[in-house]
Amino acid sequence: MKLDYRQKLFLYFGLLFTFFTVGIIVFEQVRERNYKTEALIEKLETYTDIIQIAIVDAQDSLAPVLNQLEKILPNELRITIITQNGKVLFDNSIGYYNNLNNHLDRPEIISAAQKGSGSDIRHSDSNQQKYVYFAKKVDGKFIRVALLYNIRVHNFLKPDNVFLYFIILFFAIFIFFIHITTKRLGNTIKQLRDYVLNSDKKNLDQLNFPNDEIGEIGSKIADNYFKLKESQKTILMEKQKLLQHIQVLEEGICFLSPQHKVEYHNGLFIQYLNTIADEPTSDPSIILKDENFVELQEFLAQNEEYYFDGTICKQGKIFAVRANLFEDGSFEVILSDVTKKEKTKQLKQEMTGNIAHELRTPITSIRGYLETLLSQPLSDEKKQYFIERAFQQTIALSAIIQDMSLITKMEEAPNLFAIEKINITELLERVIEEFALQLLEKKIKIRWQIPEDLELLGNENLLYSLFRNLTDNAIRYGGEDLIINISVYNNDADYYYFSFYDTGVGVKEEAHLNRIFERFFRVSEGRTRDDGGSGLGLSIVKNAVLFHKGNISVKNRKEGGLEFLFTLKKNWKK
Repeated sequence: MKLDYRQKLFLYFGLLFTFFTVGIIVFEQVRERNYKTEALIEKLETYTDIIQIAIVDAQDSLAPVLNQLEKILPNELRITIITQNGKVLFDNSIGYYNNLNNHLDRPEIISAAQKGSGSDIRHSDSNQQKYVYFAKKVDGKFIRVALLYNIRVHNFLKPDNVFLYFIILFFAIFIFFIHITTKRLGNTIKQLRDYVLNSDKKNLDQLNFPNDEIGEIGSKIADNYFKLKESQKTILMEKQKLLQHIQVLEEGICFLSPQHKVEYHNGLFIQYLNTIADEPTSDPSIILKDENFVELQEFLAQNEEYYFDGTICKQGKIFAVRANLFEDGSFEVILSDVTKKEKTKQLKQEMTGNIAHELRTPITSIRGYLETLLSQPLSDEKKQYFIERAFQQTIALSAIIQDMSLITKMEEAPNLFAIEKINITELLERVIEEFALQLLEKKIKIRWQIPEDLELLGNENLLYSLFRNLTDNAIRYGGEDLIINISVYNNDADYYYFSFYDTGVGVKEEAHLNRIFERFFRVSEGRTRDDGGSGLGLSIVKNAVLFHKGNISVKNRKEGGLEFLFTLKKNWKK
C-alpha cells in the first residue's frame, strides 16, 4: 500500500517519538532497578558487617557462633565463609560444605579479591537455586551472604510502574498532537500537489490554505509555481519560434555545450558541412576535428576572444564561418554560403571600375574641348565644332548614367515598375520612328511578323528599352545595307517566343557570345568603344527579359548576322 505524504510524515514523527519514549522507559527501568539492587546490596553488606563482628574472636569454631547468629538474621539468608584459597569453611545452606568445590572462580569472590567487595545475581552451582550474592574480604577470609531470589526479592527489584504509566499517557497525547499537526500540514501539501497536477484546470483563487504560517508558505509556493508555469509556457513558445526561425534560416547553425556536445543544429548546417568536409557525415561535431576547420579549433582552444569570423573555400564555393563563445562555455557555430555575395561584391568592384573607365572617355573629351576653347584663339567655325563635339560627349555621358540608373532600378526596386497591357506592334513602330534617320543612313530595313493585336502584361518602358537596345545594337555593329527581322515563332499557354536577328557581320569569336550580356563588355573586333553607346545596352535587354519572367540566348546565324532568341510571359504579374 502506497502511503501519502501525510501518512509518511505521521509515520516518521511517530516512529521517532516512539524510539525516544522507549529509550526513556528503558533508561528509567534500568536506572530504578540498579538503584533498588544497590539498596539490597547495601543491606547485604550490613549483614556481612554483623557477621564480621561476630566471628572476629572465633578461631576454628565458626559454626557455633554463626549458628547462634542465624537467630537474629533473616531465615532465608545464606551465610558462607571462604578462605583466601577458596575453601569453604562454613555454609549454612549446605550440610556437606567441606566437600564443595573451590570458590575462587565465583564472580562475587573474584570481585571481592580485587576490590574488597563484590556482588552478583546467579544460580548457585551447589544447590542450583538463584541467589543475590554479596561477598566481602575481611582478615584473609571472604564473608559471603546471599538472599534467595524469590518472588519477594523479584518484586522488590521490579521498577515502579507509575512512571511507566505517565510516559505512556504522555506518549498518547503527543501522538495525538502529531496526528493533528501532520494532518494540517498534509492537507496543505495535498492542496499544493493537486494544484500542481491540475494547474491547467485550477486557478490560484480556488485554493483554500489555512490562515497561518504554513498557509502563507503554501500560498506563496502556489503563486510562484503559477508564475513559473506561465514563464515556462512563454519560454517554450519563444523557443519554438526560435527553432522554426533557425530551420528556415538561410544559414547553417549548430549549438554545442561547454563539453563540446551537440545540443541542436539545423539541416542546412549538415548540408554545408558535407560540402566542406572531405568525408560525408551526419555528425556536426566533426568541425572539432576536421582539418578544414583548423582556425575555428584554435579559436575554441583559447580563452581570450569570444567571437570568430573566417572563410573556407571548398568545391568552388566560399563559406563564412562564424562562432560565438558564451559565458557558460557553450558556443554556436554558423556556416553561410557567401559565394554569391562575394561574387556580387567582386562584380560591383569590377562594375565600379568599368563605370569609371567608361565615364573617363567622355569626360576627358569634354574637358579637352573646353580647355581648347578657353586657352586657344579659334575662329567661330572651330569654336562651333568643339562645342558640338563636347555636346555629343555629354549626350554619351547622359546615356551611360541613364542606362545605369535603369539597371539599378530593375535589380534593386523592381516593384516600382508599373504593369499594364502592352501592344508590341505599336511599341515597335515607336522604335522605328526613333531610329528612322540612322536606318536611312545605313540603308537598314526592319520587318516583323507579329500579329497587330499581340498584347502582353508588362512594363512599357522596359519592353521599349528591350527592343530599342536590340535595334541600336544591330544598327551600331551590324554594318550597312542589312535587314533586321523581328518575329514570334511560337507561343504556348504562358509564353511568346521571339526571334530578333540581323543579316550583318555577327560576332567572329563565338567565345565572346557567352559574355555579350555582361556590363561594359565589348568584343575585340567589329564593335569598339569608338562606335559609341554606353556598353550597357545588352545588359539592359537581359534584365528586361528576366523581369518579364523570360529567358534570352544569342547565336551567330548560319546565313550571317546575330540572332537573339527570347521568351516573354503573357500574363506577367508582380
